Amino acid sequence: MGEENVKKKNALVPEPALRRMPCYLAYLKLEHRKGSQYVSSTLIARDNGVDPTQVTKDLSYTGISGKTRVGYEVEPLIDALEDFLGFRVMDEAYLFGAGSLGTALLHDHGLVQYGLKIVGAFDVNPLVIGHSIGGISIAHIDEFVKNKDHGIKIGILTTPVANAREVANMMVANGIKAIWNFTPVRITSPEGVVVQNTSLYAHLAVMFNRLNAAGSDDSVAPAKK
Repeated sequence: MGEENVKKKNALVPEPALRRMPCYLAYLKLEHRKGSQYVSSTLIARDNGVDPTQVTKDLSYTGISGKTRVGYEVEPLIDALEDFLGFRVMDEAYLFGAGSLGTALLHDHGLVQYGLKIVGAFDVNPLVIGHSIGGISIAHIDEFVKNKDHGIKIGILTTPVANAREVANMMVANGIKAIWNFTPVRITSPEGVVVQNTSLYAHLAVMFNRLNAAGSDDSVAPAKK
């Protein structure tokens, strides 16, 4: 990737701000399709459930500032966010575990819009090895270990729980520097390796808890007279 990788911002931005920025970006793209030229921090905040001062602070990391009584110019702000988040520079990744979740990600060609392209996938299941999913050929995981000069730094982990830590260690031992972990197992990493734990089940548990709590409140609400 050479000099293009310089576009990937090195500043350590607070994680909550980084999580909000793609939401802002999606919102701005919708506004752009509607023909909006400017949008205020108040409107962005209202439609994203954030305080306006937080929006202003988050967007300040991109180097873009709004104009008094006008707001932010939509198109330049979209460009600034995409550049800041690294979505304009394509990074390549390997996927480890071509089960149901891995298969879904291989079919998700929308990832390239966010700067990530899956270029290879590995598994140990003979039923999938040698087949192509979403245009990506599935190889035995031993092939990854054999290829010492693959040059890929990002690995997506979607293996069964029982194999997650073993495969993560193997990934790191063979040059992977960033792991996007979709398993419920918390993966820790040595210094110099980035791990982003993204457990669908954790968010599911939160949703169920909030739903059940809301149901409990309804059940104990006093009857109207």
